[in-house]
Amino acid sequence: MERHIQAFLNKLSYASITIATLTLLLLFLHTPDTCLPSTPTSHFHQKFPKSTCDATHRPFTSLHKRNRRLRSTKSFQSAVASFASLFSSLQNLTLLPNHSRVLCLSAGAGQPVLALNQIGVDDVTGVELVDSPPLVSRADPHNLPFFDNVFDLGFSAHFDQALFPSRYAAEMERTVRVGGVCVVVVEECGDGEAGEVAKLFARSRFVGAKNITLTGSRMTRIIMKITVPP
Repeated sequence: MERHIQAFLNKLSYASITIATLTLLLLFLHTPDTCLPSTPTSHFHQKFPKSTCDATHRPFTSLHKRNRRLRSTKSFQSAVASFASLFSSLQNLTLLPNHSRVLCLSAGAGQPVLALNQIGVDDVTGVELVDSPPLVSRADPHNLPFFDNVFDLGFSAHFDQALFPSRYAAEMERTVRVGGVCVVVVEECGDGEAGEVAKLFARSRFVGAKNITLTGSRMTRIIMKITVPP
């Protein structure tokens, strides 16, 4: 009796192994339903793959080409025009001659850099955490890769978004020569708050603050003049 049971169990084991083997073979040979047909025309108009099985080649778009597309948009051009108006006002205050060496911190995709070029300032360096060639290079505004006293004017439209405002201000001051100016634009604020921002620039004298409109938002422009060398 025990031999019959053992023989039955052995047959059952062999049958299970056979079924498992056949199942694995079928899974290996069968194309998953989520995969798309391999005909080349079936992918021609697809923007994104429909599954992980879709390995259709898609052309690579270079960073330069993507940036050119971005700079051709209306929103980008509108921002450039807004920055150009701001910088023109600094020219009217005789703070920004055309021969000035300008540093733009947190320059985004390069809107302030291009605006300065358009109003006649050619020596402009734009830096951002992510580079956007050819207008903007990658650098940390809290740890700038420049010597002391290199620039005539430092500018940032994103100072109030800095992780470490004191360090950010100190680096801007360090790279701007004595007699040069630091200009920051922050969210619209009163005289008291603007004065608090100016205090972060320990080597500078507060020149003035003015409420302006920049890229469609109400902002406050604050100007400091460097008076103490690093």
